[in-house]
Amino acid sequence: MKDRILPVVMLVAMACCITAFINTPPKSKKVVIAYVGGFRGLVNADSIDVRKLTHINYAFVNVKDNAAWLENEATDTVNFRKLNLLKRINPELKILISIGGWAWSDKFSDAVLTEASRKKFAQTSVAIIKKYKLDGVDIDWEYPAMPGEEDNVYRPEDKQNYTLMFKAIREELNALEKQTKKKYLLTTAVGGYHEYIEHTEMDKAQVYLDYVNIMSYDFKTGADSITGHHTNLYPSNDYATERSTDRAITEFIAAGVPASKIVMGVAFYARSWTTSTPDNRGLNQLAVQAQWGGGYSKLKETTIDKNGFKRYWDEKAKAPYLFNDEKKIFISYDDEMSITEKCHYVTAHKLGGVMFWEYSEDPKGYLLGTINRELK
Repeated sequence: MKDRILPVVMLVAMACCITAFINTPPKSKKVVIAYVGGFRGLVNADSIDVRKLTHINYAFVNVKDNAAWLENEATDTVNFRKLNLLKRINPELKILISIGGWAWSDKFSDAVLTEASRKKFAQTSVAIIKKYKLDGVDIDWEYPAMPGEEDNVYRPEDKQNYTLMFKAIREELNALEKQTKKKYLLTTAVGGYHEYIEHTEMDKAQVYLDYVNIMSYDFKTGADSITGHHTNLYPSNDYATERSTDRAITEFIAAGVPASKIVMGVAFYARSWTTSTPDNRGLNQLAVQAQWGGGYSKLKETTIDKNGFKRYWDEKAKAPYLFNDEKKIFISYDDEMSITEKCHYVTAHKLGGVMFWEYSEDPKGYLLGTINRELK
């Protein structure tokens, strides 16, 4: 009798294990979102390593007369077709239009000012993705209720209208979903600092959003008089209260954005300054002049530990930097080591994934390859 019972017990246990395995939901995959710059003209879609991406945010669509507007329609439409063809390689790829950006955020405040204008803006945004068979809308408003580029329109009521804008777009997307039986995404890129949170209602806005892409770069820009890390994970030793990726993420979570919706931004480009002194290897020194630092592929192959530039690592900030002692040039950037640290942070804090600006800055794929290996 005991000999008969044992096999039965084993079979029941095996069946329970199999049932549990079948009913266990698959492990969620982190998103890898690439901003692709269509504003330059035709995109070389064949060069995009689409197997390593989950989303492409096509940058940018303009805002004109309270409507989403294809400023470069002749090339935009070709780019949409070519990007859609990438789904033959990666059927799970999602392609979104990104509206705004630094140069085309000047009319957002007008476009979302009234219920009627918000409806027009939402309808025209969704009309573009419907016409070109795309997968969603990304809003990159720089910035609600705050100055961005010179002469941008902004108002105190942008704070509430920012939320209402997402509500209007989400309603249009829901209507389209009923027609097509397909899911559409609504995301946004946000400034990685506390002032952005103060001028928005992120707890209310996130209800309508699938992902909140934190632009955790440009912490230092050409407008700053002191050099420093522009995309550091943590503050450096010298400035414990400086902007950092960790601080931005912590504050957005505290503001009501679920960690699972937060996407960490990483930089595929560098920022550079000439300093007034070689002290401290140029870090946190008076900036004499700012320069564009260039994309990572070029930086790696021509500048890092070459031509008088030496690479240093800020252990506290988890950030690399370069300094040319003779020319007194300081360069801040992300590399494979800092990207690895950031990917591990995303995993440890159960964030949604990573996004980066911008694909063409690292055509050799050094950083995307690191993301693909390290993001779990």
